[in-house]
Amino acid sequence: MFYRRKIILSLFQLCNGNVEKTKLQKLLFLYSQRKQEAEYDFVPYKFGCYSYSANADLVTMVKKEYLSESEKGYKKIDLKDYLPTLKPKDRVLLTETVESYGNMTNETLIKHTYINFPYYAINSTIAERILNKEYYNRVLKTIPNNSKKSIFTIGYEGISLENYLNKLVKNNIKLLVDVRKNPLSMKYGFSKTLLKRFCESLGIKYIHIPEVGINSNQRQTLENQEDYDILFENYKKTTLKETSIKQQEILKLLNEYNRIALTCFESNICQCHRLPLAESLKSIESDLVVEHI
Repeated sequence: MFYRRKIILSLFQLCNGNVEKTKLQKLLFLYSQRKQEAEYDFVPYKFGCYSYSANADLVTMVKKEYLSESEKGYKKIDLKDYLPTLKPKDRVLLTETVESYGNMTNETLIKHTYINFPYYAINSTIAERILNKEYYNRVLKTIPNNSKKSIFTIGYEGISLENYLNKLVKNNIKLLVDVRKNPLSMKYGFSKTLLKRFCESLGIKYIHIPEVGINSNQRQTLENQEDYDILFENYKKTTLKETSIKQQEILKLLNEYNRIALTCFESNICQCHRLPLAESLKSIESDLVVEHI
């Protein structure tokens, strides 16, 4: 079993086996804030901090009958004691988190996270109702507001779905342009359908433009930077010359949404075709601002 799921099951044990859905996300979040490298990352969702990855693990654990699910929450039905399987420091942190916050009502717990972590309340549908004016203004001040027209590029290699989405949110990106030829991924959340859903749940539009991508079979034998450089020189001479209409479409989208991001897999921009694509767009529109995040 993945270690991160043992954390969740141990949390249930500390909560006498039952946890409401909203409270579970908040307790996991508060535990994660105490760790340097937590098992889950979170995004600012409609009820505050939320982890799509944790929710996916909960769905899996229900299917495998570690948990049962009701409309309001979950119940641990697996009888195994998972607390001794945790690293000692994690066991202490998790126990302290439940002792500090486990008896709070849902609204009190939500309010606590909004006050102490206002960024995660920026998309909340209830923040204005449950916070006083001072604290609600703190939330408003954390809303990203950079509106300078720019194209960003971003890869998802080596980071969590939530970390990736936070980069989009914090840079105030309004449209994600998926430039993969084949928008499928073994990594949770990055295949086209899910990525579109998660982006749009945070107010970010999604569009796929496969024509400017590179066929996966062209990437199979890449071993060093020289191999990538050769691939991208060929990409410039072929795909980029053949897709001028699609590149114009991207620039029109930029004019419409003002802040857009081109996305693919590689974290190293020098090993991804989104770099020559961005350079080609800049050659069309010379004053274009390009930033790699």
